[in-house]
Amino acid sequence: MQESESGTKSTASISKWVQLYSDNLFSWALHKTSSKETAEDLVQETFLAAVQSFEKFKGNSNPKTWLFAILNNKIIDFYRSSYRKQYANEELIVEHFFGDTDHWKKEEAPKEWADETGHLFDDSEFQKAFHHCMKKLPGNWFSAIQLKFMEEKSGEHICQELDITPTNFWQMLHRAKLQLRKCLELNWFKK
Repeated sequence: MQESESGTKSTASISKWVQLYSDNLFSWALHKTSSKETAEDLVQETFLAAVQSFEKFKGNSNPKTWLFAILNNKIIDFYRSSYRKQYANEELIVEHFFGDTDHWKKEEAPKEWADETGHLFDDSEFQKAFHHCMKKLPGNWFSAIQLKFMEEKSGEHICQELDITPTNFWQMLHRAKLQLRKCLELNWFKK
């Protein structure tokens, strides 16, 4: 009977905490991730973790403090996972374009782009294809391209803004251009 009383107590406490702290947790998660869906998922995961480890909560701290500690760990895990996925994607992109000898694969080597008019960006259809391809870039790659070529910022300024090293910036820029080129070849030049 004691176990069911404990379960009832945890359910009642967590239900009360959901009402009291959901908005604060959501605001923090949204601030940290800039994604409504991700923030909602992280808050849900926070409450699930709280239910699963409720017996570890001794009441020595405020429940809000405990929930925020759980949420911060969930946010860290989210970014670790995102970083690993991005790094894996970067490696796949490099492997896609280059062979074992670090030279272009024959089928992936850059091709001439036929631009009879010389003004691709004047073409609204090309702009749509270009923006579609830009949206497919990982976050920092998108920012690097946007800052360098659209806003014409210096490499030094971009490194400071993105908090990256110059080597990382140039590598990111190179890989982003490779991915953009491939995407444009598929979505524009092969029409």
